[in-house]
Amino acid sequence: MRCVIARFPFDLTRSGVLESMKGVKPEPVTGEFVIIGRRRYPVKQVGQVITRQDRRDFSAGEVLRAMSRLGFTCRALPEVAPARVESPLRRASAMLGTPLSV
Repeated sequence: MRCVIARFPFDLTRSGVLESMKGVKPEPVTGEFVIIGRRRYPVKQVGQVITRQDRRDFSAGEVLRAMSRLGFTCRALPEVAPARVESPLRRASAMLGTPLSV
């Protein structure tokens, strides 16, 4: 499949991507990722390996589109809701309990 990444045309195949990523240790995933084999690779790492370009030269969207068209599963990490921080006043009030009604 012919695709353009960072203004350069590439002829990518599914088997070619699998061969390129063989033996590459995945970096920790912090955002979007591509599942290749049984491993989760960050999108930018995959782009760097298959294009041999610097990660700053292409966007994650370009690589995601190419990998999706080749049939790889592409996902983003779900956003975790921030933990609710209680104020010290509310925590002390909860520890004392609610006032009794007279």
